Amino acid sequence: MPNGAGGVAVADPGTARAAPPPPAPVASYDDAIVRMFYTATVLWGVVGMLVGVTIALQLAFWPANLDLPWTTFGRLRPLHTNAVIFAFAGNVCFTGIYYSMQRLLKTRMFSDLLSRLHFWGWQLIIVLAAVTLPLGLTQAKEYAELIWPIDLLIAVVWVIFAVNFFGTLAIRKVRHMYVAIWFYMSFVITIAVLHIVNNLAIPATLTRSYPVYAGLTDALVQWWYGHNAVGFFLTTPFLGLMYYFLPRAAERPVYSYRLSIVHFWALVFLYIWAGPHHLLFSALPDWAQTTGMVFSIMLLAPSWGGMINGLMTLRGAWDRLRTDPILKFMVVAVSFYGMSTFEGPMMSIRSVNGLAHFTNWVIGHVHSGALGWVGMISFGMLYWLAPRLWGPLAKPKWATTHFWLATIGIVLYTVSMWAAGLMEGLMWRGLDDAGQLKYPNFVEVVGDLHPFYWLRFVGGTLYLVGMLMLAWNFVLTVRAARTAASAPAPAPAVA
Repeated sequence: MPNGAGGVAVADPGTARAAPPPPAPVASYDDAIVRMFYTATVLWGVVGMLVGVTIALQLAFWPANLDLPWTTFGRLRPLHTNAVIFAFAGNVCFTGIYYSMQRLLKTRMFSDLLSRLHFWGWQLIIVLAAVTLPLGLTQAKEYAELIWPIDLLIAVVWVIFAVNFFGTLAIRKVRHMYVAIWFYMSFVITIAVLHIVNNLAIPATLTRSYPVYAGLTDALVQWWYGHNAVGFFLTTPFLGLMYYFLPRAAERPVYSYRLSIVHFWALVFLYIWAGPHHLLFSALPDWAQTTGMVFSIMLLAPSWGGMINGLMTLRGAWDRLRTDPILKFMVVAVSFYGMSTFEGPMMSIRSVNGLAHFTNWVIGHVHSGALGWVGMISFGMLYWLAPRLWGPLAKPKWATTHFWLATIGIVLYTVSMWAAGLMEGLMWRGLDDAGQLKYPNFVEVVGDLHPFYWLRFVGGTLYLVGMLMLAWNFVLTVRAARTAASAPAPAPAVA
């Protein structure tokens, strides 16, 4: 390179310029697995909620049991809980995790094969549950009714999911892990521990087994599992989905990232100790009952911190609530999360629990969390994802109609059950002038519940109709996408 005037080096015009650096490779995401879990979510959502409405009708109108052993309330109720929790909510979790995880970590899932094994293995578990539970094959543990061969299959499928999950973390293209990933991790790790410990059993036959625990120990392990199945299957993964999809839908950053980290660590530490509040007034030692109660009350702080963080993320976007059904779903979901996480700690206090335990108040509380929080955040996520996976919604206005059906339905459901539960608790405690029980016959109390049971049926039916609208909207959207993909390309214009 010759020197120019003043000894400054100048480029030789005949010298080729250096090539620009190659563009960074664009990550290729596996959205096919997301579509598969999305489709399963819609299918099992319809099934689970249809069974729920059926058993709600059975309580209000006993002939709906059909006088058949496999269609009675006692057989269909565990089918409903398993279908809604593990089939609908489980597939929702996997849909959101597989979609958001790849984008947060800027990499494809660790193994496409493991993703498919996870999907088909999980659907097989659900089908086996749908067959065995109506037949009365159960180990009679709340949220853990499935017999031991299916329990083993669950463990295998979960290990496949965990290997794929942590393998993806290992190959991520970014160093930082967003808070949603931490909530997903707590889901993967804790559910594995809960499932294995609670289902330790000695097989007797192919369909029968005996738990390794006895008596009160078995009860304590069961409710350590039962409460934390709610905490780590229906709470932490959905909070992870909230922290990803709510900011995306609102087009706003999360209100406080620091608060989200405090929310995570406080929640996962406190939640695991709260199970004993299900065994108040039992033979469980008082110190253990008190421990469960105290940790339950402390859970209010991180739970409301997460609710505030979610709602405040919408600052500057509140005007969009008038027109955006996705944000409507998500705001109502976060509000129900705050309400149910206030109600739960209050119900763990001994004096309140003495009134509420074994009543329909508990049913209202559970469904305010399951349908109000989990269901509504799921619907918001599904409506947000559909255009990104297939194309524009075939019936966009139906989403708003679905929102109002679901909201009115869950309000009717929870309010009727709260009222029924308070009435039950007060009637059971009622005394006459002689100090004797005023309502000694259980049937008297049950008879007064009929109006509330019909209200619950109406609310559940409205919620189911909304789910059916989502399902049909989904079918039409996929059909339109396939039609557009198969249409011939337009001929080029002739000059």
